[in-house]
Amino acid sequence: MMFLGCLLLLSACGQSYEETKRLSREQRRAAARRDSAALKVAVMPTLDCLPFYVAEHYELLDTLRGGVRLKQFMAQMDCDTALQRGRVEGAVSDLVRAKLMERQGLKLRYMTATNGHWQLVTNRNARVRQLKQLDDKMVAMTRFSATDMLTDRVVDSVKLDRDRVFKVQINDVSIRLLMLQNNEMDALWMPEPWATAARTLKNAVVYDTQKEDLRLGVVVFREKEMEHPERSQQLALLVKAWDQACDSINKYGVRYYRNLIVRRCKVKGNLIDSLPDRVRYEHAVGPRQKEVEMAEKWLKTKGK
Repeated sequence: MMFLGCLLLLSACGQSYEETKRLSREQRRAAARRDSAALKVAVMPTLDCLPFYVAEHYELLDTLRGGVRLKQFMAQMDCDTALQRGRVEGAVSDLVRAKLMERQGLKLRYMTATNGHWQLVTNRNARVRQLKQLDDKMVAMTRFSATDMLTDRVVDSVKLDRDRVFKVQINDVSIRLLMLQNNEMDALWMPEPWATAARTLKNAVVYDTQKEDLRLGVVVFREKEMEHPERSQQLALLVKAWDQACDSINKYGVRYYRNLIVRRCKVKGNLIDSLPDRVRYEHAVGPRQKEVEMAEKWLKTKGK
């Protein structure tokens, strides 16, 4: 009798295990279908992505057919790689990177320019207070990106020898900040809120794209996917969500979204009070011609 009971128990356990495996497979397939239907966008822990984070917070992205999945990366290069390999349909990037991807054969659709800007922050121990003091110094940037182009731009503006300013490719923004804290780099290109983090450590800013009225940030999508009616409709709805999120940020200010910035940008809460509060976020509009021409001209000088 005991043997029969054990046999029945083992049989039940076996059925339970097989049932669990079947459900697990079905759940994975269902998750894959949902992910496939969703519009996936590669983003970074930076303030130019804040409209996406605010839209997600208010569940505006859930109203899109299939929804939107924000895929976060710590480096812009990783966002671009995910876009190029088709792991995402869209990405937050910059005009130089976008134009390079187009020249490499990837057709892109520009959803909007962003208010993303970069500051060139110098290590306080390097004693660099002016651009002309960058001679024989190391600058952290991303190769063939806006920060690469901007390095050449500032070096040329003070007539330094480009070979005497050493570009070092550091893609991850958090690693750049760590290198600054550890005195491993003389100067670094930093987006917000990482630029504010660097400034609060009493490091100097010697160049700011915002003061130069340069708008080099963009949100781009793979044109091939956007040619499908379903994807095109998703993008149209995403633009509406972006615009609504921009209106909210403009109304309440950046610091109103303190907890959201801390969580999505991976910075400390005490940093938020030092952020510029009244940053203007524009409705979705394409990049300006002057920045497009600047990026294309620079890439041409690089043989790209």
